[in-house]
Amino acid sequence: MKDVDRRLLDAARAGDAVAVRAAVEGGANVEVRDEELRTPLLLASLANHVQVARVLVAAGADVDAQDARRDSAWLVTGVTGSVAMLRVLLPAGPDLRRTNRFGGVSHIPASERGHVAYVREVLAVTDIDVDHVNRLGWTALLEAVILGDGGPAHQEIVRLLLAAGDRELADGDGVTALAHAERRGYAEIAELLR
Repeated sequence: MKDVDRRLLDAARAGDAVAVRAAVEGGANVEVRDEELRTPLLLASLANHVQVARVLVAAGADVDAQDARRDSAWLVTGVTGSVAMLRVLLPAGPDLRRTNRFGGVSHIPASERGHVAYVREVLAVTDIDVDHVNRLGWTALLEAVILGDGGPAHQEIVRLLLAAGDRELADGDGVTALAHAERRGYAEIAELLR
């Protein structure tokens, strides 16, 4: 690996936008990969280094480049819940159908983790498939119910997903989100689903 490429990876990981710009202007490959196949843009997205991401997107970095774990800069916005990073990456045209290692799109982990602002934003400004089913047989709604805590954040996510999607989609075993909510004692979510 060239020194300038190594400097770019290190600067992206550290969140140093000035050093990232210098490396790019010095001829660094914006698609260089580290030992886990992460690009500088993916490193920036993982750490929510928004200014670094701006520099890399302006330099043409690929928002869909996936690492060894099938994460991409775009997909991890759903994990981190960063609306600021979503707004930086969206103009670069991410593939909203690209999936992570679980077969999910970005709003599924956001729904599971209770990232209300992210779910609201991605549903409002993209045409993401709200009812995408991952390899577990779960939609974002099912993940919010099955893996969420039933609290206010997950209740709001359920409201948002219901407004945009299909409440009748069941998991791979035919169990609906309502049945999961009732089993877990999530009365408020169950009421929303009725």
